[in-house]
Amino acid sequence: MPLAGKGMLLTSMDIDPADEADFNRWYDREHLEERVAIEGFIEARRYVAHIGSPKYLCLYSTQAIEVLDSPAYRDKLAHPTAWSAKTMARFKNMIRAVARITISNGTGRGAVLGIVRLRPQEGRTDELRASLQSRLDPKDLDGIISMHLLESDGRLSGPMAELAAAAGAADWFVLIDGTSVSAIASLQAARFTGNAAPMPATQISSGIYDLMWDLAKSDIAST
Repeated sequence: MPLAGKGMLLTSMDIDPADEADFNRWYDREHLEERVAIEGFIEARRYVAHIGSPKYLCLYSTQAIEVLDSPAYRDKLAHPTAWSAKTMARFKNMIRAVARITISNGTGRGAVLGIVRLRPQEGRTDELRASLQSRLDPKDLDGIISMHLLESDGRLSGPMAELAAAAGAADWFVLIDGTSVSAIASLQAARFTGNAAPMPATQISSGIYDLMWDLAKSDIAST
């Protein structure tokens, strides 16, 4: 699988412009390293919207979804730093999904990420997964590096004390790694909108995000 590990935490949010500089400083100087240092975390990637909402997106890869219910991770949630508590309280339009990576095709990661948020129809998850198998194939698609499916765990994605209003607990997320905005946009139009075959799901939203930076466990191993 091109994605590291088999579990993923997806978070996305807006922030008031007045708080944005401190928000980005917190992510870049504290939060990503703190999270990636947790046992079972592998890497994290930060994105900013080119087209879409919320404005900011972060993906945290873990060895397994169980890492996101582990004592080490739960302890960090229960005991945030003062900077974390202040910053998280400012999040707006928060999406939080703890997910299993159930489809992952291709090799590598792109500088541009497409995302499609789907809400499966009740009782038709197997049918939806099967219908996505052929759509999530990057073979012979110029500018498309890899494609993935995240299936949220409703219990683990549920509200927390710090993020009681977070959405996305019941949704699935298609991730499309590519080399350009135009490649991602063309793929989304061809396979998820317009004349694309219907799926047993409601499409909640879609967007295209630019990579800001990423951090792997190996980057902080010696610190």
